[in-house]
Amino acid sequence: MRRAIILSIVLVAGAVALVFAYLGMSKERKLEAAREKPVATKSRASFGTNGESVVTLDEETQKRIALKVQPVAPGTITPEMKGYGRVLDPAPLAALSGELAAAEAAWAASRKEFDRLKVLSEQQNASDRALQSAEAAARRDQIAVESVRLRLVLGWGKAIAERADLTDFVRSLVSLDSALVRIDLPAGEVVDKPPSTARIVAVGGKAAVSGQLLGPAPNADPQMQGEGFLFLLKSGAVRLVPGMAVAGYLERQRGPLNGSTVPDAAVVRQGGNGWVYVQTGSETFTRRKIPLDCPREDGWFVTEGVRAGDRVVIGGAQELLSEEQKYQIRMLE
Repeated sequence: MRRAIILSIVLVAGAVALVFAYLGMSKERKLEAAREKPVATKSRASFGTNGESVVTLDEETQKRIALKVQPVAPGTITPEMKGYGRVLDPAPLAALSGELAAAEAAWAASRKEFDRLKVLSEQQNASDRALQSAEAAARRDQIAVESVRLRLVLGWGKAIAERADLTDFVRSLVSLDSALVRIDLPAGEVVDKPPSTARIVAVGGKAAVSGQLLGPAPNADPQMQGEGFLFLLKSGAVRLVPGMAVAGYLERQRGPLNGSTVPDAAVVRQGGNGWVYVQTGSETFTRRKIPLDCPREDGWFVTEGVRAGDRVVIGGAQELLSEEQKYQIRMLE
């Protein structure tokens, strides 16, 4: 009997211990699940009625990221056509220039010898055979000079081939005191009148250098298939070296074009495009796309995306883009 009672007490105690152990494990699991569950926060990014991206920031957050806005200023430019090209390597031109100088020196010597023998022949002091040989040599050297000049015209154009200061011109290019740039327009683009100057900008840069027109390019670019022009640039703040890719802005013979100038600090880049955040409310900022094909010293000239008077973010724009990207990541999860 006593043994049965003791066994019952042991069984009851074991059952109670199991219940408490189960309850403890269940509580621990709930606490662990609560720790692993992400804290839900309200997203600051959304989409507007037209599908545009909108970021909402309260005043406290704006102060924390030092957000700053500035009105877009109106701007006016002369309409331009944009072409692309490169800084030409002067080495082939230098080789032809040296070849021409050598050919001209040989021709001058053979012509002088022919003139001398011609006088002696008239005085019966030179044979006809010697005179004929001198004449043939002079003619051969003359043809050599004409051949080099023809190659200069075909490869570099008449504006360069016919320069009286060709040697000094080439020396300036080789020493990088000046640069020779070729700009080609896209197929179908035609200038009413060849521009006397062009704004030359290194691809990826903004600083422009004024180039003086030398003349039309002697041939068509295989890719662009449009009109080509040669420009001479003097050395300046922007260093242009042979092979460097450039863009050229050629003035159109038309009236001024009105638009606005976006500060460079307002532009953020994503997906190969330029964007700005426009303040559309005290706490809302809308991202808008703008073209980046007309750089200016004080920013970018645009005719679409924003208007003069729009308040764009010039401090904290990158933080707004980061907030958008966080929202997009959460949407994918």
